[in-house]
Amino acid sequence: MSLMKNIFPRLWLLSIIMALSIPTYVGESSADTAANLADLNVPILLYHRFGPTVADGMTITTPVFESHLKYLRDNGYKVIPLRQLVDYYLKKGPKPLPKSVVIVADDGHESVYTYMLPLVRQYCVPVTLFLYPSVISNASYAMTWDQLRELKKTGFFNFQSHTYWHPNFKKDEKRMSRPEYEKSVDMQLKKSRARLEKELGVRIDMLAWPFGIYNDWLMAKAKETGYVAAFSIEARHAAEGEALMKLPRYLLVNADKGRVFDKIVQGNAVKRNLVF
Repeated sequence: MSLMKNIFPRLWLLSIIMALSIPTYVGESSADTAANLADLNVPILLYHRFGPTVADGMTITTPVFESHLKYLRDNGYKVIPLRQLVDYYLKKGPKPLPKSVVIVADDGHESVYTYMLPLVRQYCVPVTLFLYPSVISNASYAMTWDQLRELKKTGFFNFQSHTYWHPNFKKDEKRMSRPEYEKSVDMQLKKSRARLEKELGVRIDMLAWPFGIYNDWLMAKAKETGYVAAFSIEARHAAEGEALMKLPRYLLVNADKGRVFDKIVQGNAVKRNLVF
């Protein structure tokens, strides 16, 4: 009897210890579960200029741009900040949910302020602008620093580098001596970053390659300069295991509407030949 009295308290204590040692799990939402099971497949949509009419090959009319935003909203897509996608690649954040989309615009054209901004506000979508500072407040077609500061205040816009004056690195490498070329690249990467950070008070650590031109040396140089991600022009979705210094983006033109845009977002875009 005394033996049984000694055993029961020990068994009871053991059961308590075992219960405490079993890990408990917080239930995931169905959306989180879907994100973890699905392969990463995010289209990065690249715009340049906007307007009521097609002024050039890079202009997208405001009705077409609005049709893009309406299509994404009506078909269950969510526009996420570019930073969210990059943070996932850097293992600093969760995987973007299925049907995530990123919107970016290159160059800093004045039409972003005049025509893009009202629609961004209306549809409440985040946008990353890749800027080359040499034209800001200098060229008639570009935004001013004050306009960019206004965009920043909306909370919808993030700013990143597009080098200092948008060079063609392929042509520069051919026409310059090697020391001149390396010095020029160094300036383009560093001066852009420094000016944007000074004027806008933001962290600049992403880069859009001018004309989508890059090579192994340029990627290494960008990384050495402090950029954590860089972006090319390539008509496919960003997927798992991408090289962070050449992430793909879809270059959009005004003809990309209706079923054509639908195919782009779904990853079935017709390939285009881009030569710079």
